[in-house]
Amino acid sequence: MSVPVATTRFSDNYDLKEELGKGAFSVVRRCVQKSTGLEFAAKIINTKKLSARDFQKLEREARICRKLQHPNIVRLHDSIQEENFHYLVFDLVTGGELFEDIVAREFYSEADASHCIQQILESVNHCHQNGVVHRDLKPENLLLASKAKGAAVKLADFGLAIEVQGEQQAWFGFAGTPGYLSPEVLKKEPYGKPVDIWACGVILYILLVGYPPFWDEDQHRLYAQIKAGAYDYPSPEWDTVTPEAKNLINQMLTVNAAKRITAAEALKHPWICQRERVASVVHRQETVDCLKKFNARRKLKGAILTTMLATRNFSIGRSIVVKKGDGSQVKESTDSSTTIEDDDVKEEKKGAVDRSSTVIAKEPEEIRIVCPNKPCTQLSTNSQTSARRQEIIKITEQLIEAINSGDFVAYTKICDPHLTAFEPEAMGNLVEGMDFHKFYFDNGILSKNCKAVNTTILNPHVHLLGEDAACIAYVRLTQYLDKQGQAHTHQSEESRVWHKKDNKWQNVHFHRSGSTGGSAFGFSK
Repeated sequence: MSVPVATTRFSDNYDLKEELGKGAFSVVRRCVQKSTGLEFAAKIINTKKLSARDFQKLEREARICRKLQHPNIVRLHDSIQEENFHYLVFDLVTGGELFEDIVAREFYSEADASHCIQQILESVNHCHQNGVVHRDLKPENLLLASKAKGAAVKLADFGLAIEVQGEQQAWFGFAGTPGYLSPEVLKKEPYGKPVDIWACGVILYILLVGYPPFWDEDQHRLYAQIKAGAYDYPSPEWDTVTPEAKNLINQMLTVNAAKRITAAEALKHPWICQRERVASVVHRQETVDCLKKFNARRKLKGAILTTMLATRNFSIGRSIVVKKGDGSQVKESTDSSTTIEDDDVKEEKKGAVDRSSTVIAKEPEEIRIVCPNKPCTQLSTNSQTSARRQEIIKITEQLIEAINSGDFVAYTKICDPHLTAFEPEAMGNLVEGMDFHKFYFDNGILSKNCKAVNTTILNPHVHLLGEDAACIAYVRLTQYLDKQGQAHTHQSEESRVWHKKDNKWQNVHFHRSGSTGGSAFGFSK
């Protein structure tokens, strides 16, 4: 007997509204259910662009979301498959990220942190009771139901979630976000539900002081810290945190997964269930200040990833490869806030984690698939936004002019001393600082090879990221005359991240792809 095929079309039940976000092969739009008038967020996946493996992941995500119904989890209400598109209808969550809300509060105490982690643990406990391991718990996936005071925390993004049987431990692949990965995942040992509790411990640590327990710019050293469970409670910020809070963190950040506290046990911890008696209610202004910096850094790192995704023609080197769903690849610096997944679950060589592991880069928009886009700052008029975009274009032009004229002094004034860059001359490596670039100025690359130079910036796209950060992606077209008077044209695709320090814009990162060869500044040597 054949199984009847559902004939319901998405348009029969829902009216599509404005776009909320966009990914490599999906778009998220607000929609209204015709029968009730209720609003939802529809993730619309173009299944024509999906590989067989991607389609399996989509089905897994939908299957997992369907069985999770909890007030602290973004709920999947409907899943409709049509010929070329799959529609996932989620809660419309409008409160933004939990961490962004905290820094906007007038008062924030240890007791508030306890309430936040309690809701997160409630969601994790529900997942574990239903045989689901999230695998990607991090601030970007902790949202608020609405902008109302006291709105519920909602766990989102089950793209990496897996299904397990009971307390099953197995090697399910290298997946998660570097700063939140557990020791057992880094050691490529069998793992299960405890990986989520480790991530909760990292999140709780951040909630209390505004910075993570494990941190290093070098990912190898970061992983070594995590595998050793090497964290501490520095003075003076931790002096005002109660012993009970530290005790819960210690039980969550236990390297031995078998001895790590469970979600159900953590919910019974005195610091959680007796917070009125145990947790401090003193305002933690220093935590809020540190959290603002932590949030800004996350956004800036996200902007760098966005610029990488905007620039397509990258050569492959020793850096991590970011593999998008549409098959294109970009390189990525080692970053503790980027989600990674290695589908190869075959036995790996023992030893250090391979930095060439495939990285699945989920676009920033997809991380907040149920959050309507909102401006990063409350600009009073559109003209202000336009003026700031023009400011970014102008400072970019000034930087290119300094390059064209060989003016290293002017160049250093516009660039951060710790400028990071990906460019063809670096052979696929991420370079930091000014020495690499200074070589080209010191050796007169421009003056030796060019009589005249003219540069045009084509199709500039500026993304404003708050009051003091922005990224720009553009095509740079350079015309020049060589020493013999012959005219040449060079084209490169560039993206730059700008950060305002002391009221001055500085270039903190750039990514350049050369379509016609050339030196670090777009000229052949």
